[in-house]
Amino acid sequence: MQLTIGKLAMAGEVGVETIRYYQRRGLLEIPARSGGDGWGGGVRRYDAAHVRRLKFIRSAQASGFTLDEIAELLALEESDDRLRVRSLARQRIDALDAKIAQMTATRAALARLADQCAASDQGSCPILAAFEP
Repeated sequence: MQLTIGKLAMAGEVGVETIRYYQRRGLLEIPARSGGDGWGGGVRRYDAAHVRRLKFIRSAQASGFTLDEIAELLALEESDDRLRVRSLARQRIDALDAKIAQMTATRAALARLADQCAASDQGSCPILAAFEP
């Protein structure tokens, strides 16, 4: 499989600039240009390993890992340090639990405000009043 950067972007469901950003961050390898005859000649070709790594990055991001954490995960993939991988996963789980708790509390507060708003058509709306400084 030999892909241009545009085809790699489509395979990973990202934009070309996202791939370039990942390359600048050191998350994706920049392949050498193939062919060409001098200045700007040749095209960079990506293979199945690039697609796999790109999908790994996207999946890890969807799980809430930062790009720095993803870089560490990629390095750990090569060292097989499962203890550190588990530690990073548990940290991510703790962060997600905290976010879920915060969102649950926010949802409950908004539901109370919506009920208060529905209880009366008089005076200022409790929802709007809650957002005023």
